[in-house]
Amino acid sequence: MSESVLSQVPDVVLAIQQSMNMGELSQHVRAFAKPLGYDRFIIYTVPLKGEGVIGQLLWLEGDWFGDNSEVTPETYLARCPVNRHLLETDQAFFWTKQIHSDHEVYRVVAHPKGLGIHGLQVPIFAHAGLLGAMSFGGHQIESSLDVQLAFSLIAHIAFQSAQRINHLLKSSTTSTLSARELEVIRWIASGRRQADVAVMLGLSTRTIENHLRRIRERLGATSTAQAIHLLIRDHQLKL
Repeated sequence: MSESVLSQVPDVVLAIQQSMNMGELSQHVRAFAKPLGYDRFIIYTVPLKGEGVIGQLLWLEGDWFGDNSEVTPETYLARCPVNRHLLETDQAFFWTKQIHSDHEVYRVVAHPKGLGIHGLQVPIFAHAGLLGAMSFGGHQIESSLDVQLAFSLIAHIAFQSAQRINHLLKSSTTSTLSARELEVIRWIASGRRQADVAVMLGLSTRTIENHLRRIRERLGATSTAQAIHLLIRDHQLKL
């Protein structure tokens, strides 16, 4: 990585921090990364404790599997086992994926080379522990120490900005919850069972289930527990 590229990092970081939406954020990251061979990007959070390894995909771009198939938290985890290495390190690491016969082989390496898809995975930590990760990938990528340091910084800033943007979107969506939906989720958050809430509100259990499903969809939550967590965080619920 040349000094001229390193000199771009402060401007890229500032541009990412000032991004008002994911379109702007991705444009800045893409413009910096593509000349270095990276054309696949993913940012994801880890979920609440006990709810799996990958929580929410904040940004996904590129053909990660090489077959144009859809990428979800479940398929990404299943087909990209290198993500489990996040539990073993707090440092960014390079990885490589190669096809052997009818199966894929992932390895953590010092410098990716040869055929296949290669990448850099950057775990994101805070005082509370692992928050998530950002991964950059491509077929022919730069993998110097300078690249690793530059992308580590960019990944942390991009992750924080993506969370900020996602939070703003969720806050806006939260304000559109109906009075009935807020009433249902408040009773559920207080520890009431769905059947009990249905009786208290004079609704069917199926209607309560539908309300909870719509709430999860609007908040982008993967579970009712996560929806409650988000509402508490946004001061929409008090326990």
